[in-house]
Amino acid sequence: MTDRRPTGEPPESGGGHRARHRRAADQGQQPPAQPAADQPKRGRRPNPGPRPDSSPATGHGHGHGHGHGPAEPASRQVKRALAIALVPFALATIVGFLLLYPFDHQQRTGADLGFGQYPVNAVVVSAAAGSCTQGSPDEGGCVVLGVQMQDGPRPDQTIEQTVPTDPGTPRFAVGDHVVLSYAGANPDDPTSYQVVDFQRGVPLLVLALVFAAAVIVLGRWQGLAALVALGLSFVVLIGFVLPAILAGEDPLLVAVVGAGLIMFVVLYLTHGFSARTSTAVLGTLLSLGLIGLLSVVFSAATSLTGLDEDTSSLMGVLGTPIDARGLLLAGIVIGALGVLDDVTVTQTSAVWELRKANPTLSWRQLYKAGQRIGRDHVSSAVNTLVLAYAGAALPLLLAYTLSGRTFGEVVSSQAVAQEVVRTLVGSIGLVAAVPITTAIAAAVAVREPAKGMGRTGSSVADRVGQAAATSAETSTVRRRPPHRRPGY
Repeated sequence: MTDRRPTGEPPESGGGHRARHRRAADQGQQPPAQPAADQPKRGRRPNPGPRPDSSPATGHGHGHGHGHGPAEPASRQVKRALAIALVPFALATIVGFLLLYPFDHQQRTGADLGFGQYPVNAVVVSAAAGSCTQGSPDEGGCVVLGVQMQDGPRPDQTIEQTVPTDPGTPRFAVGDHVVLSYAGANPDDPTSYQVVDFQRGVPLLVLALVFAAAVIVLGRWQGLAALVALGLSFVVLIGFVLPAILAGEDPLLVAVVGAGLIMFVVLYLTHGFSARTSTAVLGTLLSLGLIGLLSVVFSAATSLTGLDEDTSSLMGVLGTPIDARGLLLAGIVIGALGVLDDVTVTQTSAVWELRKANPTLSWRQLYKAGQRIGRDHVSSAVNTLVLAYAGAALPLLLAYTLSGRTFGEVVSSQAVAQEVVRTLVGSIGLVAAVPITTAIAAAVAVREPAKGMGRTGSSVADRVGQAAATSAETSTVRRRPPHRRPGY
């Protein structure tokens, strides 16, 4: 008689041999032998699956902190601590902006300062060799340009301009779009104009559009936010830093406040409001403070005055004294800010990714792993900073090379020494930013909840994170043992 399952009985699940055993026992029969695949192995317990409290990185039966994973209150405490550390700096930046901004100051410009020069756009329509002196029979030595004005007091009018051909004068050709300097005298007199430069508006606009497109294509919405932050940085520089310095405020104090504004706006707008961004901001603040302190100390120790040719000309035009050394220090602070942002954001992101790959890493392990990443980054960043300053001062270095002076005399001169101080102080700040930011990021990351870390510890990302923290030299990918032949 066939044993039929009653109607409505659920199908056998979880191993059909158990149901067959029960039916055989009810009928007094010997239960059938289990297949070899169904028999549990001796000495091993059935795998019940991962425990709820198992560690996601190691897979052991007890989790980090005896089964109590990172809790939300810890994260709230971290955010509260970051707010306590950053809010005073933010308030000081706002107060400094309100105190230093020249609300009632009317800055003289243009004709008020004796410039009296107005730009006029023009295009070169003819060019021929000629005499440098009008009416002289000798030809050569100069180029006579026929220039048609595009705007100004006499648009579409063509005038002649005599340009020397010495090595220090640009070469102009037919079709070049140039800029004339108009002195404001008789607009019909060619001597009231002078060719001073090329028009560069259209090529620069095209380059800016290509740059913006590249940033948006790669960064998408974050790239768009970065472009907006870049625009706001220019607004702070042009709308606050420059007017405040021209109004007679302390240049270093203005630069510190302006750098604070740029830092808060750029980092939070680009990377969002989070504990990670706040950590990068705090690391940037501390490193920037160190750079400001070192620049003050060593500019005084080396007796730097900051009175180079450009600063002296500016003071002569304004007719009022400006703290030239403070202007030098302000340039050091603002110049180092951009590279500091790069280092601190990179270090913070590296620590957070290590924490995500292996949530069981301690503060010391996170710090050591982040330091190893930071060493490579800071070496390239320092090299970038040195080469950037060397490239900016390349004409000056060429002039000193031809002067016949010794290396010590060249380095100790005012123009070169201030670049040396600028480079070395900025490099020290970059080097210090790595351990400072890494230590803060590790302290914050270990107290952050490990969200979305419910995986077992067997993934490649987990083993890579653990290897980065322990400097393991073993392979992070398990190899499958070779298949053995039957009987061996």
